[in-house]
Amino acid sequence: MKEKWPNGIEVAQVRFARPTDQLKEIERFYCEGVGLRKIGFFSGHRGYTGLLIGLPNSDYHLEFTEHEDGSPCPAPTKDNLLVFYIPNKETIVEIANKLAQMGYPEVEPENLYWKEKGVTIEDPDGWRIVLMNTEGV
Repeated sequence: MKEKWPNGIEVAQVRFARPTDQLKEIERFYCEGVGLRKIGFFSGHRGYTGLLIGLPNSDYHLEFTEHEDGSPCPAPTKDNLLVFYIPNKETIVEIANKLAQMGYPEVEPENLYWKEKGVTIEDPDGWRIVLMNTEGV
């Protein structure tokens, strides 16, 4: 049974979705580079192709869609972030090195807080992730 929110609403899943014009490169970045898993895929849905990625057995995942007529998606500000809290520093170094070898080097964060214990990297569309060396909340 899913846990209910304080107001009694039952939420089965949370998905963060955004368009891209580079679905294959996005898959390479997040799956091969970051190490997330491809957990779903669809095509031919009213002109859309989509990719679902995330962690196994998680109710939270990312969806990227590409439309046959194009899916322009300018990146937001440099402080809109997807943060991965990773307690093992060696894992962060490994992921950052792999992404750098793939052509995605570390970038300077807008908010220097993220540099204290983290590594900021832009994905193929210019959206930023932070590999943060803490336990999270």
